[in-house]
Amino acid sequence: MTTPTRPLAAALWMSGAIASFTLLAIAGRAMSVALDTFEIMLYRSTIGLIIVLIAGRALGLWPQIRARRMGLHLMRNLAHFAGQNLWLYAIAVLPLAQVFAFEFTTPIWGLLLAPLLLGERITVRGLAAAVIGFAGILVVARPDAAPLSPGLIAAALCAVGFALSLLFTKKLTTSESLVSIMVWLNAMQLVFSLIVTGHDGHIPVPPVALWHWMGLIGVTGLTAHVCLTRALQLAPANIVMPMDFARLPVIALVGLLLYGEAIDPLILLGGALILVANWINLSGHADRQPGTTAP
Repeated sequence: MTTPTRPLAAALWMSGAIASFTLLAIAGRAMSVALDTFEIMLYRSTIGLIIVLIAGRALGLWPQIRARRMGLHLMRNLAHFAGQNLWLYAIAVLPLAQVFAFEFTTPIWGLLLAPLLLGERITVRGLAAAVIGFAGILVVARPDAAPLSPGLIAAALCAVGFALSLLFTKKLTTSESLVSIMVWLNAMQLVFSLIVTGHDGHIPVPPVALWHWMGLIGVTGLTAHVCLTRALQLAPANIVMPMDFARLPVIALVGLLLYGEAIDPLILLGGALILVANWINLSGHADRQPGTTAP
């Protein structure tokens, strides 16, 4: 039996996702003045793990948390950990709209990597989407206007990390519950962060004045996942994707109002090209594939 599409309900959940993504970026930039990306991830993962365990207990979902397919969990969470750290670095040094535009390339990288990891074939439609998406990347990055910076490289590579995470998640969801995936995501990333930040025996504590930002990172990192997942349950990805694009002009406006970042029409144009590429690819699929992945 086919579940009826509910675009209005999906739009409401996407509003929550857009708000979560936006607040996550603001909080991440605020924390970057005191902590590096690995330290931010340490506290984000700790808060996220606590919230997931409490929510799982309250909803009676603990029996669904199982230590199965741990190798796949490890690969998925290493990819997400790398992508997340690159994203946190990029939002600290680049205009927020530019980082978000690069993030929209996640499905394009997923399309190109799927034959290697999932054995899926690239169709003519997929190749056309990849070409248009790459054109959008060039418009956003404009390599002829300025030399490539570490921030630009980080923004581009974070989408690759998120795409790998998305593909591994697709394999995990065939046998694992969402709560189990989220528990191992936060638990493993907590261990990764501890190894990197605690190798010298010192783990910095954020200033008290920044604790509210730290809490916001932990909460919005989870709510972005939940809202996006729920939206994709209510409507196909080719309907949700145009809704998701709304966060690019939203974050551009936030960048202007909070940080004085000029709204660059070329970034919006490049983001629109990337959106078109994703829509072309997704419109050829009857199943509901995730259009993006939350940071």
